[in-house]
Amino acid sequence: MCRHLAYLGPQVSVRDLLTEGEHSLLQQSFQPRDMRRGGVINADGYGAAWWDKSALHRYRSVTPIWADASGCETLSAVGGNAILAAVRSATIGMPVVETACAPFIYGPWAFSHNGFVAGWPDSLAEPARTLPVTDLMTLEAPTDSAVLWALLRHRCAKDASTGEWAAAVAELTNRTRESAPGSRLNFLLSNGSQIIATTCVHSLSVLLTDDVVLVASEPTTDDKGWRHVKDGQLIVAEPGRLRITPLNRQ
Repeated sequence: MCRHLAYLGPQVSVRDLLTEGEHSLLQQSFQPRDMRRGGVINADGYGAAWWDKSALHRYRSVTPIWADASGCETLSAVGGNAILAAVRSATIGMPVVETACAPFIYGPWAFSHNGFVAGWPDSLAEPARTLPVTDLMTLEAPTDSAVLWALLRHRCAKDASTGEWAAAVAELTNRTRESAPGSRLNFLLSNGSQIIATTCVHSLSVLLTDDVVLVASEPTTDDKGWRHVKDGQLIVAEPGRLRITPLNRQ
C-alpha cells in the first residue's frame, strides 16, 4: 500500500509540496492516519512527477523519502503548476526497486496506484493477454501496478481526451474488481491540467479552491476545507471544478 497526492495550482517547489503541512506526504510515509489495515510504514521508495511549461519530468528513488537527502535537494530546485507524487509500501512478494515506484509515466500522463490486486499474478493473467507482447516485455517492474498501468495506457492513445482517460480508469477499476475480488484500487492520474482519481477501499480527500486543487490519500494540512471522498467513486478535478460520480455508473 502507498500514500499519494496530486496538485494543480500556482507554481510550487516539489520538495515543499511533499514536505510542508501538518500531515505532509513525508509525515504520512511513516505515520499515516488511515491505512485501513494496509500497513504502517511506506519505506520502499517514493517518486514525484511535475509539469513545467507543459513538459513532464520525473524523479524516483528506492530510498525512503525521509532518508533521501540528495533527492530532497534536487526536488527543492524544481517545481511546477502540477505535481503528482507517491510514497511506497511494497506488497509482500513484489520487488523493492526504483522502477516499481510511482509515478509511472506515458506521454503527458503520470499514474500512481495505492493498493494491490488480490490473487496476483493469476487474477491479472487473462486481462494481460490483451496486451501486445512488447508491452509485457518492457514492463518497468514485475508488479500489479505496472500491469494495470500497461492496460490503461494501451486502452488510451496519447492524445485521448481527459474524458476518455476517465472512462478508461473507471472501466479498469470495475473489471479488476470483477476478476480479482478484494483488490484495493485507488488510482491517481494527471496530465498536468486535470486530475483523475478513484476510491476503491483506500481513503482519499480533496481540497478545492478557485485556484488550487489537491487530491491526497489523507489531508496534508489541518485546513477545514478538505472533503473526504466515499468509497467507490471516480473523481475528475481541476482548480475550481470537481466532479465525483459512482464508479458503477460509468
